[in-house]
Amino acid sequence: MIDLLKKTNSLMEGHFELSSGLHSDKYFQCARLLQYPEYAEIAGKKIAELFDGNDVDIVLGPALGGIIIGYEVARALGKRALFTERKDGYMELRRGFQINEGEKILIVEDVITTAKSVKENIQILQGYKANITGIACIVDRSMGRSGLQLKSLLQMDPAVYSADDCPLCREGIEIEKPGSQAKVTRYII
Repeated sequence: MIDLLKKTNSLMEGHFELSSGLHSDKYFQCARLLQYPEYAEIAGKKIAELFDGNDVDIVLGPALGGIIIGYEVARALGKRALFTERKDGYMELRRGFQINEGEKILIVEDVITTAKSVKENIQILQGYKANITGIACIVDRSMGRSGLQLKSLLQMDPAVYSADDCPLCREGIEIEKPGSQAKVTRYII
């Protein structure tokens, strides 16, 4: 997996603000990996191999990072793929998706650092009285600090700093926010 991340420039080095607000010297932009269907399929199959398909009815991928990899895992397992998304700052199950009481759910993310999105999804699923049978990701940056039992294809422990105690900031290294950058091209028709 590390070779595919490097090949697709998904593993970046520098000074980054993570979606959690923390700072780090490394950033995993798994969207760069997942833009290639053949690599997304490989990652999805590898995650699916970590689970017994009989223990999964639905694969749930939190938007935005979990949608593609969640779909690929669901495809490999032959299961439904759903996603949650933010509305007014809160994760929600929308678009007419339904989860029945007792259904077995596998939550899949691209990268887990603090597991904030996963924890929000756990709360949503508890409201449906669903059975969470597993949590998985491509890259686990938490190294067990998330407090969750999860399976990953790759574990890495890059340096992570709070925004107010970041040595990279003190060194004056320009910060990037790759998860939120947008290059906008507008066309007038």
